[in-house]
Amino acid sequence: MTVLEWVASFLLVLGGLFVLIGAVGMVKLPDVYTRLHAPTKTTTLGIGCILIASMCLHVAEGRGLSIQEMVISLFLFITAPVSAYMIAKASLHRRVSMLKGTANSELAEKVRDRKAPEQPTTDEQRPAEH
Repeated sequence: MTVLEWVASFLLVLGGLFVLIGAVGMVKLPDVYTRLHAPTKTTTLGIGCILIASMCLHVAEGRGLSIQEMVISLFLFITAPVSAYMIAKASLHRRVSMLKGTANSELAEKVRDRKAPEQPTTDEQRPAEH
């Protein structure tokens, strides 16, 4: 085995371990807000390790760098934080309760209690006539 294959093997095992930890976190963590850490942190890192290992194996076999793995990695690292943000925002708007003792829970209460700005009526929307 070459050094590149050893690196790829290590990354595959490490990636599988991170994906396993993320899956256990999804099951074991108590509320939506803490559960968001499992897919956004560990699983993203695990899939990233697996994709890097795949790129290493492509290079080791002499097929050059694979553009597909690079595009998948880029897509993954861009969409994971955005989807986590959207889930957290939806949970706040649906008033999903937080675990007792959550840090900064008073800030979440402020966000929940904040009202949307009042929409102007049709008379207020018209410009004043001179």
